[in-house]
Amino acid sequence: MKEMRSSRRAFLGAIGAGLAGATAGCAEPKSDRSIEGSSIRDINRENLADGSAYTDVYEAIIDSVTQVRVFGVDDPRTGEEGRGQGSGFVVGDRHVVTNDHVVAGGEDADLQYINGNWTSTRLVGTDYYSDLAVLEVDHVPDVATPLSFAEKRPVVGQQVAAIGNPYGLEGSMSTGIVSGVDRTLDPPERDFSFPNVIQTDAAVNPGNSGGPLVDLGGEVIGVVNAASAENIGFAISAALSRRVVPALIDDGEYRHAYMGIGLRTVDRLVAEANDLPEAAGVIVTDVVPGEAAADAGLEGSPRTVERHTEPVPVGGDVITALDGEPIPDRHALSTFLALETSPGDTIAVDFWRDGTERSTMLTLGARPPVE
Repeated sequence: MKEMRSSRRAFLGAIGAGLAGATAGCAEPKSDRSIEGSSIRDINRENLADGSAYTDVYEAIIDSVTQVRVFGVDDPRTGEEGRGQGSGFVVGDRHVVTNDHVVAGGEDADLQYINGNWTSTRLVGTDYYSDLAVLEVDHVPDVATPLSFAEKRPVVGQQVAAIGNPYGLEGSMSTGIVSGVDRTLDPPERDFSFPNVIQTDAAVNPGNSGGPLVDLGGEVIGVVNAASAENIGFAISAALSRRVVPALIDDGEYRHAYMGIGLRTVDRLVAEANDLPEAAGVIVTDVVPGEAAADAGLEGSPRTVERHTEPVPVGGDVITALDGEPIPDRHALSTFLALETSPGDTIAVDFWRDGTERSTMLTLGARPPVE
């Protein structure tokens, strides 16, 4: 097995170097669509076209991508028990990564590999705040090499492929580029944001959720997430996944650093209303009593004024740096907390108050569990 993994990684590296110049879908009850099909098992492997470097990537990692079928999910259309479906991929010896929202609310989940093998699972851990989940499986085919999360940060224009099971069509692949990085995603029906999200124009659809967005070396740069728009998809970054997934495997949960504030990026309107020297930083709109920011003495905005029919917070502390790292906007703050800190860490907070630059020390708490 070790030799097989090494040779596969070498093969992926070679095809990634040789190419010349997903990601969002969602679990849903079983579709009424009548489309069915298989990408590999029933294909006559004789007299095939040559394909491309993308074909080589697909063939090298498809055995490690699974279809996830979740039972006991309430069908939002009928209120009756239905079935959800999504995607996942093998990490480690007996674990599969998928999205939290793919398995949330389900009573049971089965996985199917592209070779047709089925396996039962048990839920190891989920994290609502990163939309990641880990399943332990009873069976992993010998050919399913565990995928790894990329160490390098993705760049705009990088070629990628999303592999998964849109509408239950197993083993589907779409290709594109990284069309944006360092995004903050506000998921529907959740009162927080996903930080450090990757944006792609690779086509994704319901059922792609939880599948890998891979580079041409076969490394996972992101886990496909539910939110999408026309020609735009998103993925939870490898950087965040590298922190969350091992904790889910070891402890069944992941504790996110938490300041306990509401915030808004300082734009021109906020800067003008608060007589700030520049439109940069984040203004504290609310402080949660008893949490880290309150203990550190940070203050929220006591009032708002209307500018161009928009309420603009006035009077709150404006955070400009955390531990010496500039914080130009809310994305920078959430990414710093997500990737650089843990609950219990004490950090320096630089901020403006009443026209004066100040600093305080703040000991981070843990984001409260979902009720």
